[in-house]
Amino acid sequence: MLLSSTAGSIAYAALAFFLIAVGLTLGYSLLRLAGVFGRVSSLVKGVEKELVPVLNKAGGSIDRVNDQLDKLDVVTDSAVDAVGSIDTGMRAVAGAVKLPARKIAALSAGLVHGLAAFRVERDFAAAMAAARFAAEERENRFAEEFESAAEEEKNAGEE
Repeated sequence: MLLSSTAGSIAYAALAFFLIAVGLTLGYSLLRLAGVFGRVSSLVKGVEKELVPVLNKAGGSIDRVNDQLDKLDVVTDSAVDAVGSIDTGMRAVAGAVKLPARKIAALSAGLVHGLAAFRVERDFAAAMAAARFAAEERENRFAEEFESAAEEEKNAGEE
């Protein structure tokens, strides 16, 4: 029978063998691939079963954190209002204290300079003039110092 075969019949037999081998290989590969898809499907179901509750809990936690942040926002707003009220009160106190303090500083500088001038020159009129001049200078410097301190506090508060 092999001797009566032609080249065409041998080629058909080889092609049939090749196609059977390819079919069996593809079948085996597809069977293995089906097992992989089954495991992936099981994994996805497990992840869905476990992950969805975790995501729900995380969403609830995030909602609670947002609620607490809203409460904290109210507290910080209250603190800002309190600091503003304290600032207003301190400015009022500073305004009330500033004039008497300036006058006392001017008086003490005038007395010191007046007494020193009287001791040196033994002239009451010259001592009074020196005292007035020193008092005016101290009063002006006091006002400048007070304004510069207030400006520094304002700049520090803006930072």
